[in-house]
Amino acid sequence: MEGAVIGGTGVYDLSGESYSRTINTPYGAVQVDIVRIGHKEVAFLARHGKGHSVPPHLINYRANMKALQQLGVKYVYATAAVGSCNEDFAPGDIVVIKDFIDFTKARPMTFYEGGKEGVAHVDMSAPYCKNLRKKFYDVAKQDAIDVKGDAVYVCTEGPRFETLHEVKMYRQLGGDVIGMTNVPEVVLAKELGMCYAAVGIVTNWCTGLKGEAIMMHDIEGALAKSKEKVTRAFIKCLAGDLSQENCSCSKALILM
Repeated sequence: MEGAVIGGTGVYDLSGESYSRTINTPYGAVQVDIVRIGHKEVAFLARHGKGHSVPPHLINYRANMKALQQLGVKYVYATAAVGSCNEDFAPGDIVVIKDFIDFTKARPMTFYEGGKEGVAHVDMSAPYCKNLRKKFYDVAKQDAIDVKGDAVYVCTEGPRFETLHEVKMYRQLGGDVIGMTNVPEVVLAKELGMCYAAVGIVTNWCTGLKGEAIMMHDIEGALAKSKEKVTRAFIKCLAGDLSQENCSCSKALILM
C-alpha cells in the first residue's frame, strides 16, 4: 500500500469499497480507512477525525504520519482548506501548494528529539514533491479541473483566524493562502522519506481582504464545490505509476 490521501476540513472519506484499521504507533493509535482503487489499495486518513472533532493545534501529526509509514505508504496527497490573501485566488478556487511559511508555535515538529531517536535535519528546498505536483496538474488538465496556480501556504497555530495586520504581514512576506494544518505534516512526511503534495481549496477571503466576515456556511459551500473533483484526481494520480526517481523526497533527511 504505497499511496495515501489525507483529508482536511470537509473531506472525511473517499468513495469506494473500504474497511477501517487501527494502527498503533509509538505516538498513539490512528484510525485509517483502506480503500480499494482498481487493483490497488489506498490509505485514507481524516486529519481532524471523522466528525471533525480535533482542532488543528491538537492534531497528533506524528502519529498520523507514522501510521502511514507503517502501512508502507510512500506517496501522499493532502487537501487543505485555506483562506486567500491573494486577490488572484477567490473562494472556490483550487491551488497547488508550492512552499510554506511557518508561524506555528507549540507543535511537535520532528521525530528526532535527541536521545535514542538521535538528531537530524531535513532539507526543505522542495517541501512538496515535484513529481506528485506535476501528476496532479496533468490529471487536472485531463479532467478539465481549473487549477488557478501555485501558492505559498502560510501556516498559523489556530484555531482562531488571523487579524487584519497579521494578514497584511503575511502578504508582504509572499504568502498567498493561509491555513492551520500543513505544518508539521509536510515536514514529518519529508523526515519519513515520503513524496508529499498538498492541494488547497480556497474557502474564504482572509480577514480584511474584502471587508467580509468569515462565515461557516461560506466555507462549507466552497468546499462542496471542489472537494470531490480534487479527491477524484488524487485517486487517479495514485492509481497510476508512481516513482521516487527524479525527486529528492526520499533523500531529504540528514542524520547527524
